[in-house]
Parts: sequence; C-alpha cells; structure tokens
Amino acid sequence: MGNFYRRRPIWSLIIAVAVAIVLWMVFAPWPEGLVDTLGRKKIFLNAVFGGITLGALYFLVASGFTLIFGLMRNVNLAHGSLYLLGGYIGYEVSDATGSWLLAFPVVFILVAGLGLVLQNQVFRRMEGEELRQTMVTIGLSVVIADIMLWIWGGQSYTILSPEWLSGPAELPIISTIKSNGEAVYLRYPAVRIAILVAAIVIGLAMWLVLNKSRLGMLIRAGVDDREMLAASGVRIQYVFLAVFAFGAGLAGMAGIVGGTFQSLSPGEDTRFLLASLVVVIVGGMGSIPGAAIGAAVIGLSEQIGLVYAPTYSVVFTFLIMAAVLAFRPQGLLGTVR
Repeated sequence: MGNFYRRRPIWSLIIAVAVAIVLWMVFAPWPEGLVDTLGRKKIFLNAVFGGITLGALYFLVASGFTLIFGLMRNVNLAHGSLYLLGGYIGYEVSDATGSWLLAFPVVFILVAGLGLVLQNQVFRRMEGEELRQTMVTIGLSVVIADIMLWIWGGQSYTILSPEWLSGPAELPIISTIKSNGEAVYLRYPAVRIAILVAAIVIGLAMWLVLNKSRLGMLIRAGVDDREMLAASGVRIQYVFLAVFAFGAGLAGMAGIVGGTFQSLSPGEDTRFLLASLVVVIVGGMGSIPGAAIGAAVIGLSEQIGLVYAPTYSVVFTFLIMAAVLAFRPQGLLGTVR
C-alpha cells in the first residue's frame, strides 16, 4: 500500500476522497429536511448493503472458481452448473426435512463428489489442454442444464430461510434523524447479514489455509512446479482432487445461498458462471483477497447501477472489467506469471 501511494499519489488521493464520501453517506445522520433535498439516504444504504451481500454471494461462487481456474489452471466452464445443481438439491433437502442448515453439508458432499468425478475422469486426462477443457466443460454444462430442466422444469424455486433468520435486523447505522431528534436505524434482512458474515468467515479460512498451512504450501508448490513436487514424493494428484472437490462443493453451497435471497431457475447457471469470470478477471486469478474485492466491486456496481441508472447497470460491470484488462491485465491483486 505504501508503494502504491508513492507511485500513484493522485490515484491514492482520488481513492481516499471517494472512500471518505461513501463513509460519510453511510454513517452521517441526515436530518429529514435534507433527505428530500439531497436524495433518500435509506435508498442509498439499501443499495450499498444489497451490493455487499450480492458480492458475498458472488464471492462464494467465484472463490471456488478461482481455486480451480486460477490456481490449478483447469478451465471449468461447468462451474455455473454446479452452482445451480447445488441450489436445486438444497431446495429438495430443505423442503423434505424442513431444515435449511442441513441442506449445506448434504449439498457440499454431493456436489464435491461430482467435482471429484470431473477432476479424476475429465481434467486429469486433459492437463494443460485449455481448449479441450473449454469445449468439454461447455458440453457438460449443456448436458447438466438439460438434465436439471428435465427434473425441475422451467419454473422458479425459492429456498425458505429458517424462522430465526426471517425478518429484518436493526443495524447500528443511523439512516435518518426525525424532526423531534429521534434517530431511525437502518433495518436489513437478517438472512443476508448472516450470509455476509458466513462469506467473510469462509474467505478468511480459505486465505489462512492457502497461505499459512502445509496444505496451502503444497497447492502453491504444485501449481508452480508440479513435476518437481511429484518427484519429491508428494501425491499432487490427490491434493488437486481435494482442491477441485472443495471448489465444487463451495459452488453448490452458494446455490443454496442464491436460492434463499433470490431464486433458482434455468439460466442462473450461465449468469453466475459469467459473474465468476468477471470477478476473477477483476480481482486476479488465484487470489482469494482479489476474489473478495472483485466480488464486492461487481456487486456494488450492479446494485447501485440498478437504483440510479437501471438502463446501464450491466454496462458498468463490463466497463470495470474492460478498465482492469486495459490497465492491469493480471487483476487488482493478481500477479504476473
């Protein structure tokens, strides 16, 4: 960060001013009289928190994708299908058992098992052949999408959150001060706050494993020089099997999250695959903090764009991606390989 400030003082000043403005808009109490004049702060706050929680969902999908694509260099374009399949299975489990929490371990195990099959039977036979991987996984995604359409039809499904997470929660953020001096605090759906906290915990755990554990050391060493690591006696194929299974299981659990505060329907697999690609490009391949930053940026741009410029909300996302590709092709926190 200090090097960035010394190299780009003007950009550092612009970023600092932008952060200060956003923090003021979020935390400064606005009197009722100013709300009508300057715009409704509550709408802005809801857009910001909506973007952050949407970013948390994108992170859950993209973090598994960045492990598989960014670290292992496996081009898995069926990743969005794993997301939607996990959502559908989670819907069936929660509907049959009445337990929202039980759906997570069940989906993780089943989708991770499918990931094991994909890594062992597909990607292991095409290591380093990106074009073949791309074509095969596109075909797999079409087949899986047709099977899901055959089983669950074309209607939308919503996974009901548990009763203890239903309704809004009051956040310690003042949205308005009434004329009598009473503060009005922001209220936001409790399930989205829980999902945001869970995404933060998962992200921190993944970063710690990759950077502070022996398993993470083996993964990074295997990515850098697989032959040398294999020659030292490490069964790198088993390590990559575990990583692929974990990334697939994480995508499946993200499907439960997506089905809880949005919906599950045909086409969501393509949407979240595209979102994962954009997040990885913006944040940097193989970087968990980069995936978190990229997901937050894309989620905020989508939600704030939907509120203030709905016609161009999708354009903002691709403008951000184009700018990153133009000025920093390796991503915000990526490294040149």
